[in-house]
Amino acid sequence: MPGIETSEDSQTASRGGRSSLAGNATDKALNLLEAASAPGYPHRLGDVAAAAGVPKASAHRILQNLVTTGFLAADGSGGYGPGPRVRALAARITQGCEEDQVMRAELEVLGRRIGHTVHMGVRTGDVITLLVKVSGPNPVQDSSRVGMQLPLHTTAIGKCVLAGLDDGELSALVDRLGLPPRTDNSLTGLAELRTELAQVRAQGFALDDEENELGVRCLAVPVRDSKGTAIGAVNVSTITFLETREALLSRVGLARTTAEALHGLLG
Repeated sequence: MPGIETSEDSQTASRGGRSSLAGNATDKALNLLEAASAPGYPHRLGDVAAAAGVPKASAHRILQNLVTTGFLAADGSGGYGPGPRVRALAARITQGCEEDQVMRAELEVLGRRIGHTVHMGVRTGDVITLLVKVSGPNPVQDSSRVGMQLPLHTTAIGKCVLAGLDDGELSALVDRLGLPPRTDNSLTGLAELRTELAQVRAQGFALDDEENELGVRCLAVPVRDSKGTAIGAVNVSTITFLETREALLSRVGLARTTAEALHGLLG
């Protein structure tokens, strides 16, 4: 049944039925599945479509198919969330997964040694997704949670990933996403971001100095795959009024040891 045609649907038709700017059919389905399963579900159709970058009419058709096949569930009021098949898939992947066990074990050791919250995060598309969090003993914590998706340019983990891109890749990404601020300390210009990433490459670690969340300062060391590409980072998160910048910088060596232990673990 035809839906409301959007500008992106029109562009698809003008290209003889080829995929729209949102990607091919598989890209759209996977992006919608990810968006609908993001924390805070159930999510409304418009929010899911916008997050996935898929035209609303197309999104509705694909979401209905994902519900029918059990990958998503509809709440009856226009909201979508993960269905039984995607929950089962997640359980099969994580149950007894050696990589997850190694990541958590290494992060638990790091957390005990430094006494602060630590994370492992990786790039997933145009965001950073937190895979593991080991909370520190302090009563005051940051707002992070496993599965949370965070911007690349405002986080220490993201900067580790961005530092591995060439200038053309970086420029294309910024052209597509922009550099929206999260706090008054966020980097919002390409020139200053380039300068920051050059420093990350030179020193081998990145800082988020209240750029993503006020009152939270983070240090991250890149984790690389078997080819040497930075796919994510080990992150140390501190509360600014509990630990100074200098004290956080003294943790670089311990974070680097953990990152090196995870080298090649995820590919």
